[in-house]
This record gives sequence, structure tokens and C-alpha cells, in this order.
Amino acid sequence: MTRDDAAPAVRLTRDQARRIAVRAQLLDGRRADDPRHPGDLVTTVEHLLVLPVDPTTAVAPAVDLVPWSRLGRATWPGAVEDALADRMLFRLGGTVRSTEDLPLWLEQMRRWPFGDWRASWFHDNAPFLDDVLALLAQAGPLSARDVPDTSVRPWRSTGWTGHRNVTQMLEFAALHGDVAVAGRRGRDRLWDLAERVHPDVTPLPREEAARERVARFVRARGITRARVPGLPGDEDYVDLTGTPATVEGSDRTWLVDPGALESVDEPFEGRTAVLSPFDALVHDRARLLEIFDFDYVLEMYKPRAQRRWGYFALPVLHGDRFVGKVDATADRKAGVLRVDAIHEDLPFTPDVAQAVRHELAELAGWLGLDDVSL
Repeated sequence: MTRDDAAPAVRLTRDQARRIAVRAQLLDGRRADDPRHPGDLVTTVEHLLVLPVDPTTAVAPAVDLVPWSRLGRATWPGAVEDALADRMLFRLGGTVRSTEDLPLWLEQMRRWPFGDWRASWFHDNAPFLDDVLALLAQAGPLSARDVPDTSVRPWRSTGWTGHRNVTQMLEFAALHGDVAVAGRRGRDRLWDLAERVHPDVTPLPREEAARERVARFVRARGITRARVPGLPGDEDYVDLTGTPATVEGSDRTWLVDPGALESVDEPFEGRTAVLSPFDALVHDRARLLEIFDFDYVLEMYKPRAQRRWGYFALPVLHGDRFVGKVDATADRKAGVLRVDAIHEDLPFTPDVAQAVRHELAELAGWLGLDDVSL
């Protein structure tokens, strides 16, 4: 790392930038028993800030697969649901977060929605919300199917949520801080008044909370673009703060966590990790391409004939480089992890090939499957 007094930004090599990002996401050589590693599910979520919620079970849901790539056998499928039931984690939109972070979000939740098309639907259906809250107060927790649809204006969408008025109102009411997920009954989420689910905590003032959320986001990413799509619960875009930096080969000015710069030149110990397509390390496709030189698109929404890598291809990290993608499916009936293809973005050496096979075997065992079918 070098810094010229006349230059406005720290200058980073691509290697340095990649290693900052990998370390920040707990995907370097540190394991769960390393003193520098959070070491358990809840503290790992606090460090990462967020687990993405996606129900796709081709291999495993994102809320399980993301912790596994950091913790291995120190976590288990369903551990996040257990922690949600114990109120150690909470749902916010399409994310799971640590309950310790709830004070950072309460004021923002009370202000949601922020004047977009969702706001008009939410406000037009104020009597519907009143009905939902009154019913939950009397009989909660309840599943969505237990809640009558008294909507004034139907929810219109070209996607799968079209006319799912009850579900949409519950989701919006949760973003607004009125209700929360209290547990599950089989596959159904149970909803209740937020005051019965969330602990009684004092919200941080709005501006202080916003500064803290931004600082934590930059710390969890290590290196990021200056302006990113809004954090769930925030406005459409969020302007971030950090140490400005340039990265060789990129025309963009990046923001770096100041704490990460202190260890940027320390020896780097990497490992091999098979990641969820929804992992934060691959979430920002612009960063992925410019810093990691890795081309990746989740192709589950494409017709089969248009897929290059597979329905649910898992990115493969080796050290500080993405080396390939694994087209895999958990065949629970047969008891195997089926690997239809391993795509090598960088030619695998024998050591890399062995490390990838080992990681796939670990994944299969963690899922309770007997074998890997290559």
C-alpha cells in the first residue's frame, strides 16, 4: 500500500483489495476456533451484519449456507431458525440480523415507507392494518392464512406476490415495526405484535443510528463502492463513508474500512470456500468483476438452454481469488450432493482440485448427505 501526499486516496493493488474484502467477510484462513474469529452463529451475524433470506433449497437456504462457509460444523442446518425462535436474531425484510442491532433500526422502521409506490398502498390500506393488529392483539401469534383479507386496495405485482394482500401487509407491517415473526408452525411463519417479540430497547436517534449502520456496513464489506443500493429498511441508495482508495485496474474511487488498512500488508492466509450465490462477497457484481475479475450471474431465473453454469452454481473461493463455480444440487432422497459440473475460471492445480473436492465433501456431510456424486 502506498500513499502520495498529493493524492486524494490510498492506492491499493488488486491483491490488497481482494484480501481486505475476504478478511472482512471472515473467509480467510481464520477458523471458528481462532481468537480473532467471532466463533459462534450470533456473533458471526453481528460481524457480517446480515444474513440474506432466500427460500431456494437446491443446496441449502442462504441463511444456513452463509454461516456454514464461515463456521463449518460449528453451525447446523436450521440453526438460524433456532436463534430466531430464541429471539437472538430477528427478521427485517429479506434479511436476518442480530437482535443486539435492533436499536439501530427502530427509528428507521418507524419512518418506513419512504414515499414510493409501496407507501401509497400501505397508507390506502390503513384500515386493513388496523384489522390485522387488532386480530394479533387478541389471538396472535397467527400464520398469514389465519388472517382475513380486509384490504381496501389489492396488491398488484407481475411477480409471485400479486394479490397476496395478507402476506404483503404483514411484510410491510414488519418493516414498519408493527409486527414481527414470532416462530414457525411447519412451513408457515407465525406473526405477532412486535412489542411481544422484540425486546424493550431504546432506539438510537436517527442520525446516530444511520452513521453507525454505514460504518458497520463498510467494516463488514472491507472495501466498497461509495454509493450502493439501500440497505434493507433504508432509502433507495445510501452514501457511504470511509477512507478513499484507488485499486489498480479500476477507474473507480473506492471506500475502505480504516481498520482494514492497518493490517493490509500482514501475511495473508487463505482457504477454500464454497459460497452461496447470495453471499455478501459476491453480492456486488461491479466489485466482483473489477476487483476479483470474476464473472458471475445467478442463472436460476434463466431458461435452461441459456444457462452457462447451472441452475444454482456455487462460487468457489480459493485464497483471495474466485477460481470457479460448482453446479450442485442436494438430492436428499438419494442422500447425495450431486455435482453436475465444476467450471474452472482459473485452471485448477492438483492442490486446488483436491481442496474443492474436500470442501464439497464437508458440505455434503454438513447437509446430512452420505456422499458426493461427481
